[in-house]
Amino acid sequence: MALTIRELMEIQTALQEKYRGIWEGDSPETAKHHLLYAVEEIGEVSAILKKRSAQAVVRDETVRTRFCEEMADVFMYLTDVLLCCGVTAEEFESAYRAKAERNLRRDFPKEHQAYLDPFGATGENE
Repeated sequence: MALTIRELMEIQTALQEKYRGIWEGDSPETAKHHLLYAVEEIGEVSAILKKRSAQAVVRDETVRTRFCEEMADVFMYLTDVLLCCGVTAEEFESAYRAKAERNLRRDFPKEHQAYLDPFGATGENE
């Protein structure tokens, strides 16, 4: 059974309660700290991919386990950011679905043509 956004938030709420007074907490003032912790964890995920490779994540059970643990840390801290800002599971799910729908309708190559072709249609650098 897959975790839901609601379950992720319930788990993080329970962890925040257990360590209240020890951890920084889940107030709006600590949101940026949780975001920075998430960035740190993303760095650990990046290090695994850089030093071990994505193929190792696919093929090596030990690397895969470590990768999943670090990704779990990323999700935990990002979930903490949502909690700090008072975002509900329903709000986030709605925003995620709406953004995904917009992205499915977009034509990224066309939208980013200027970045893909820095010299434009004329072939000259402006």
